[in-house]
Amino acid sequence: MSSSAEDWLGPAFHDLHPLLQALHRQPSMLVGPVEVTFARGFAGVVGRRLAARLGVPTMPGRHDFQVNIYSEGGVLHWVRRFDRQTAFHSRFEPVGRHPHGHWLERSGRLSLRLGVRVEAGGWHWVHQGTRWWGVPLPQALMPTTIASKSIEDGRYRFSVAVAVVVPVLGSVMGYAGALLPMQDRVEAR
Repeated sequence: MSSSAEDWLGPAFHDLHPLLQALHRQPSMLVGPVEVTFARGFAGVVGRRLAARLGVPTMPGRHDFQVNIYSEGGVLHWVRRFDRQTAFHSRFEPVGRHPHGHWLERSGRLSLRLGVRVEAGGWHWVHQGTRWWGVPLPQALMPTTIASKSIEDGRYRFSVAVAVVVPVLGSVMGYAGALLPMQDRVEAR
């Protein structure tokens, strides 16, 4: 049985690293430490407020992270949990097909339009637009998400960074880490 990611990517799915293919073919749980970062000054204040809304810790540094990834009803689900606290659930709905289609990531009132670039076996999200309560945000006000997942030394390397264009704040917050599937972590103990 194929997953929503495999269906949407079509032939490009086979350009992903085999571990990323496996991640999207069956329900998966990845765990490990992540590093949460914030900009300094006013940009950091904006980043912490955004982090609080997204369920990301507002304290910089190392945090335990868990993400459950599964497909259901043609929709890709990511349920993230930092430090075993409240879960942050995103639904990724495919629109069209790769390379001209996109995904709609929905988390509460926020919706991101995301294209995908498959490069060197990795999955790179391409931020194309943002809606708040269904209303498109002007490009100048739009927070930009830069996110990717790849394989590095057998681990799932991922990073997420959020930048704000106006006022020119640059990257306001982010988190990144190298995760292992839950069964690998249990066997490694």
